Amino acid sequence: MKKSIIAAVMALVTLGMNAQVKTPAPSPKAHLEQVVGLTDVTVDYSRPGIKGRTIFGDLVPFGKLWRTGANANTTVSFSEDVVIDGKTLKKGKYALYTTPKADNWEVIFYTATDNWGTPDTWDESKVALKANARPEMLNRLVENFTIGVNNLDNNFGVLELSWEKTIVPVKFEVPTRKTATESIKKALAGPTSDDYFSSAQYYYQSGDDLKVALDYVNKALELNHDKPFWYNRLKSLIQAKLGDKKGAIETAKLSMASAEAAKNMDYVKMNRDSISEWSKK
Repeated sequence: MKKSIIAAVMALVTLGMNAQVKTPAPSPKAHLEQVVGLTDVTVDYSRPGIKGRTIFGDLVPFGKLWRTGANANTTVSFSEDVVIDGKTLKKGKYALYTTPKADNWEVIFYTATDNWGTPDTWDESKVALKANARPEMLNRLVENFTIGVNNLDNNFGVLELSWEKTIVPVKFEVPTRKTATESIKKALAGPTSDDYFSSAQYYYQSGDDLKVALDYVNKALELNHDKPFWYNRLKSLIQAKLGDKKGAIETAKLSMASAEAAKNMDYVKMNRDSISEWSKK
């Protein structure tokens, strides 16, 4: 009987250790991803509810810094530089803070994103950008704080903060034309020396087609006026594997000379060892 009681107690203890109570979060987490033109925009935040309370001017006081959500920092990320209120915000991830007022909101992008709510000590040097936005009244009730990226265009989007009967639009411009133009120019210009080098390296390492590898590394050397020592090092290895030991030695000497000039003694040694090895055969 005693053993049965002990076993029952142990079972209850084990059950208590393994059990995980799951309840809904008061302010559920939300994650938003949106492409605007050619710029990726990502928002992570928590969504507090009204729950019968008066929000702006009461729960969220006017004229005081607000975490703009609940719990950990609300964060906004941009994959490219954007322009907000005529000012450039560098690409990256930012905590979003606001100072609500009846007729104007100050919107702040802050570089430190690891705070729980507002920072204990505000550091003005971490303010990446401040902008002003005019709040608008809604004819409907938004129960849970909501951030959206809407009114999309190839050149801009609008970050919308909505709660209660208020919506605050924050327009941002994206560099679609610049990004697209750079992409087009790069594509039309053809492969770079690094593209050919990477391709040659792949074919050499895979052993699929060493003649193609040699062709690509030669093109890489043609396109790069500096003739990097690691380019010639790869070429010498390909030549050796193709059975051209004489050519491999000559190329290795070029690589070694460039490596010596760059004071890269690792490549000097590798080339010297290879030349010694290939000279014996």
